Formats: sequence, structure tokens, C-alpha cells
Amino acid sequence: MSTRRLRRSAPGSTVGFGTQTHRRGFIRVYPCSSVDKLFLCALVTLAACTVGPSYKRPDAPQVASFKEASGDWIVAQPADAAPKGQWWAVFNDPILDGLVDEANKGNFTLAAAEARYRQTYAAIAAARSQLFPNLGVNVGASRSGNGNSGSVAVDSSGNAVAGGNATRYNIALDAGWEPDLWGRVRRQVEAARAGAEASRADLEAARLSLDAQLATAYFQLRATDAQIVLIQDTVKAFETNYQLTRNRYAAGVAGRVDVVQAESQLRSTQADALDLRATRAQLEHSVAVLVGKPPGDFSIEPIKLDFHMPSIPPGLPSTLLQRRPDIAAAERRVAAANSQIGVAQAAYFPSISLSASLGRSTTSLSKLFSASNPTWSLGIGLAETLLDFGARRSQVEQARAGYDATVADYRQVVLASMQDVEDNLAAMHYLAEETKVQAEATRAARESVALTVNQYKAGTVSFLNVALVQATQLNAERSLVTLLSRRLAATVALIKALGGTWDAAPAAATATTTSPATPPPAAH
Repeated sequence: MSTRRLRRSAPGSTVGFGTQTHRRGFIRVYPCSSVDKLFLCALVTLAACTVGPSYKRPDAPQVASFKEASGDWIVAQPADAAPKGQWWAVFNDPILDGLVDEANKGNFTLAAAEARYRQTYAAIAAARSQLFPNLGVNVGASRSGNGNSGSVAVDSSGNAVAGGNATRYNIALDAGWEPDLWGRVRRQVEAARAGAEASRADLEAARLSLDAQLATAYFQLRATDAQIVLIQDTVKAFETNYQLTRNRYAAGVAGRVDVVQAESQLRSTQADALDLRATRAQLEHSVAVLVGKPPGDFSIEPIKLDFHMPSIPPGLPSTLLQRRPDIAAAERRVAAANSQIGVAQAAYFPSISLSASLGRSTTSLSKLFSASNPTWSLGIGLAETLLDFGARRSQVEQARAGYDATVADYRQVVLASMQDVEDNLAAMHYLAEETKVQAEATRAARESVALTVNQYKAGTVSFLNVALVQATQLNAERSLVTLLSRRLAATVALIKALGGTWDAAPAAATATTTSPATPPPAAH
């Protein structure tokens, strides 16, 4: 490292860069010489240089349309800043609306993501501050002597100090600046800004994930409530069956096996009811944690399951895929990694540092700010690494490899997003078809129970036949409720896969609710 500093000269003489010290200690600026002007012009020109590759968004997998959707979809570029909207409003559930609002205000995972975004945003200012000079002040006092009380010491100004000891007080204003000649700091600012934008997209992704997770848990809880009602009604019917078989056994018109089968059927259904209550409690606790409340202080009252499946427009706009915040976050990390290449490459070039100092020094504290002879200095330093045994080259290679990794991650996120959309479009389509078939199976099971019960009353079949068809109906009824829950979950997952919403109003919904679950009738 080679350094050249401009030291203070005698009053009245010219000092580098066209400065001159006034007799009273003030610095007066004079016109610069041609050499000074050339140096300053070169310095300004170099300050505009930025090494490293210019950023270009990498290519991502493209498709002409989604296989599982009707209409033409095309993949567009990320635009996560687009408003997501209150997509959960398409389900027309005021309770869900309130829960989502509470979650967005009280969830601690979301609060942590928001804090991380503020942290990365503050890093931009920290990186940008290196573009500007720094200013500091130094205040000190020192006492020196030679240990000989009979001698006379002389201070730095030539004043005699008796006793061989001297005390000096000094104050100095220091300034330093390292011009960003090669763009190292500007690349760091770019990387910090891209990192903050990625963190902002992560925050939106966390919010979207939270809202989707909450909606899914809420729908599962409502479906569990519907199954509990179905099981409770079924238990009542089976209790009637059990009492009937006991009466028929007492009258001698039924065997003991009918009583045992009826009791087994009743107890098994009662056990299922208890299991559903445990599931509901766990879902309620999950919702409580998502909204940021202790499970012990939170409850959701059971209500009737009555949801409408929102209809998807035949041609979903391609811009909706732009809304995915995870794609935006991955792309911003590519930009940050690209800037880091420039930071690494800037290490090949020398650095220049400028410094200046102005202060006063005296043996009397009261005269510190009125001393006639100020001290000052101007300096310039040049530093360059001559031999590092491949350290800088390795840092550049490491930065390039990091960039390649983020590009691969970005493309993988785009592919995964396409899979999410395809999976949930297929799920919604086939679950809707399955619901129609299951509704027909449930209708047939109800009719089968009615016919078998009549045969049992006529004495043509045993109770075993009744128990079998009633179990079939119960399973069919529960499957119908489960399908509704799965369709709601698939709808939420599709909205999430599209980045938060689609162009559909809450009123544009089809009445595809399941019919009220019907428990198997008792064998009266």
C-alpha cells in the first residue's frame, strides 16, 4: 500500500487542491491549478464507474396454457406489488372475515416476518451511508514531563514550562471519505435493496400462507361440526334401534344376536363421536394460535355448515400468476446475487481515501477555543493489493456460483407454482365430479336403509342386514361432508397458488352446497 499525505505548510503558502491557510488559522480556497483540475475530473469520472454485470431477469419455464384449466392462460412476470384483495370474502362468512382480520393483526409469525422486512430495509441505509464522508471530533488532554523538577520543559509551541512537566489540551474535527470509484458500495446498495424487496415479498408470502392456513383450518372445523351433528343424530337413531331389539328379544321375536349387534353398532358410533370432538378441539386450538390468542381463551361456536363454492371464470387472467410473492422473492434474490458479483470484482481495483483534520491545542483549557495557532492537515491515500494468492478470484467465483444457485432456485419456484395451480385445478374439477357421484350414492344408501328396515319389520331379514345398510349410509353421509371440506380446501389452495385472488366477485358463486346430512332412520 502506497500513501501520500499533504502536510501543513507555513502560513501563506499554497497547499494541494488550491487551499491556503490564513494568518489567523482559517483556510481560504484559491483557484485550482490545471493538474488539480485534471485530477478532480478523473476522480469524478471514476466515481461514475460500476464494475460487475448488469442485471437481467433470468428466463423461466414458460407454458402456453394450463392443462387442467379451460381457456388460455399464459405465464407472466412477477408483480407481487399488485393488491391481493380480501379473497376470503368470496365465501361470504362474517366469522371467517373477522378471524382473518385478527390473524393479520395478532399472529406472531407474521409479526416476525414484518420485523425481518424492517431489518433488511434498514440495511439499505447502512449500505448507502458508505457513499458519503464521515465526520468526527476528538477531544483529549495529556500531561508529560522528564521527572526533573529543577529543569524547565518546553512545549510544542516553544513556551517554557517550569518544573519539567507540561499539560496540553487539544480538540480536532476530523473528516474522512473513500470515494466509490469502482461501484463497490453502489453494488452493495443494490444488493441490500434487492434483499429488502425479497424480504417484503416474503412478508406477503407469509401473510398469504397464514390467511390460507387459517381459512383451511376454519373450513375443516366447520366440516367437523357437521359430522358431529350427523353422528349425534345417528347415535339417537341407533339408541332407538338398540332399545327396539331389546324389546323384540324380550317378546321372543328376535334373537340375542340382534341385541348384541345393535349394541355394538351404538357403542362404535358413540366412540366415533368422541373422536370427532377431539378433532374439533384440536382444530379450534389451531385457529386460536393462528389468530395470536391462547387456546384457553378462545372458542368458536358451532353453526350449520352452509358454504357456497365460488365459481372460477372460464378464462383466468394470466396476470394472476404474477401475484405470487414467492416468485417475486426468488427473482429479487437473483438480483441481489448479481450485485454481489460486482462487489467481489471491485476488490481487484485500488481504493483511494481522503482525510482532513482541523483542531486546536494549548496548555490552558480556558484558551482551547481561542488559541492563535490552529493545527490542520489534509491527506490522500492509495491502497492496492498486489498479491493475494487467488483470494479475490475465489471470491468472484463464489459470487458467480451463488448467482447460478439463485437462478436455479427461481426457476424451480416458477415450476412449483405451475404445479400448485395444476394440482388444485385438477382437485377442484374431480372433487366436484366426485361430489355428484357421492350424492347419488348417499341417496341410494338412504333408500336402501328404508327398504331394509321395512323388511326387518316384516321379519324377512335379520338385524344384521339393517346394521350393514345403516353403516353404509353413515359412511356415505360422512363422505359427502368430507368432500365438501376437501373442495373448500382445494379452493383456498388454488387461490393461494394464484397469489391471493382472482377476478371473481363474491356474488358470482354457484349454489353447490351439500344437502343436509341425513342420519340413518331407526328401525321402528
